[in-house]
Amino acid sequence: MAEAEGRVTLWGIEVFVAAAEEGSISAAARRLGVSPSAVSQQLSGLESALGAVLLDRSGRPMPVTPAGAMFRRHAQTILNAASEARAELAMADLAGMTTLRLGVIEDFDSDVTPYLLSALSRELKGCRFLLETGASHRLLDQLEARALDVVIAADAEAEGHWREVHPLMAEPFVAVAPVGARVEDLPLILYTARHLMGRQIAAHLARHGVRPAHRFELDSYAAILAMVAGGEGWTILTPLALHQARGFRDRVELRPLPFAPLHRTLSLSARAGILKDIPSQITARLKPLIAGHVIGPALADHPWLAPALRVL
Repeated sequence: MAEAEGRVTLWGIEVFVAAAEEGSISAAARRLGVSPSAVSQQLSGLESALGAVLLDRSGRPMPVTPAGAMFRRHAQTILNAASEARAELAMADLAGMTTLRLGVIEDFDSDVTPYLLSALSRELKGCRFLLETGASHRLLDQLEARALDVVIAADAEAEGHWREVHPLMAEPFVAVAPVGARVEDLPLILYTARHLMGRQIAAHLARHGVRPAHRFELDSYAAILAMVAGGEGWTILTPLALHQARGFRDRVELRPLPFAPLHRTLSLSARAGILKDIPSQITARLKPLIAGHVIGPALADHPWLAPALRVL
């Protein structure tokens, strides 16, 4: 029995939790960045060590068994304790971290993210960085699922109590139109409602009874701005979105929204109470980067964006 118990590992537990939450071997493998066979091997080893079947692999999606449901409660406690232990060993100092799983909104891809990683890598000599970029809602889902440690993303309207939030910057939504064009004469090109920002825009339009004609709903800043630059319509985006598609800036104009203003906040989030002071330390490193590489250039080109566009 002692030999069997020795095969229960943190990695095996993490694999089990991922498989239970994702509902399939392949989805758990994608989330963890390993092969499906590696996930299956870990699950088989864990079940052998515990002497119980934890997942019904014949189901689609794959359900947990009664034994799996019981063990899942203990598994989450173990994983949280391990995260807290790592933070304690780091003594609330970044220098003690060995792996950082970081999720960053796509809007920071070309500027802030590389500088942040460079700065952190100089301080964290022995740390391995795992970076994932994507839409805010997807990154926050991965944070909740413990697939990421820290996420930099736009805030959702409804905040839960499971995470700690460190505000980074605020920015207004703006109208973007072809140079010299009247938005009243053009259809609206919408950012996709499949993403958080698109849902925020759609909800704002609905709240104020604005129903502009539109034919296109796209998920790419570059594609939207290319169409605007070509005179196909106008759009609603943020200065940060335009900053990432700067090749079109000479052919479009930023203006205040022609109706009630709308704003969003970007924050750094982590699971509450797990990483101790580490999220606030990363936040302190991020704010000067955002001010220098995002806020400053945008205000230089469009001073009227102040004070809505600012570091928090």
